[in-house]
Amino acid sequence: MFTGIVTAVGRIASVKPTAGGRRIVVAAAGLGLADGQIGESIAVNGVCLTAVAIAAGGFDADVSLETLRCSTGFEAGETVNLERALRLSDRLGGHLVSGHVDGTGVVVSVEAAGDNRVFWFEAPAAVARYTAVKGSIAINGASLTVNEVDGMRFSVNIIPHTLAATNLGALAAGSRVNLEADTVARYVERLNQFGRSL
Repeated sequence: MFTGIVTAVGRIASVKPTAGGRRIVVAAAGLGLADGQIGESIAVNGVCLTAVAIAAGGFDADVSLETLRCSTGFEAGETVNLERALRLSDRLGGHLVSGHVDGTGVVVSVEAAGDNRVFWFEAPAAVARYTAVKGSIAINGASLTVNEVDGMRFSVNIIPHTLAATNLGALAAGSRVNLEADTVARYVERLNQFGRSL
């Protein structure tokens, strides 16, 4: 479980094909892995991955074919948002993020709003159905608040700190991003399905 508060930006240093997907090496010097352990979960662009090797400057992880099918950001040289798993004593600054990406979205437009930037994204139906004004959404693992919704599209306002501390500042129209809907919305939908069937 994660909070969606990105703590470092890393880089995919190398990618090696495997029978089950890819083995990636993530350069993550700023993540603070001195106490890292093999087997721990680390969110990479919002995708929960298991560290299979840890070194001073980063870690290795295996990315399954299913993860490659429903997410983006695992090519050599790409910058990625990073977050270590939540500890029970941590502050929950964002919202509960599982690291189970629901699909990829596309940046439709980016506009300056003073120091901030307003981004419009187009989401697949599997995510758009859970997107609500003032609700939470994770974009490349960063917890953000939805400002407006228009059909399959939604907007977020990103402040200068978030633009500088994540890879979101490099996004432009046409960029693909990983999206994770708010977990609470999924459970509400499931509860409603059971309520109608009883």
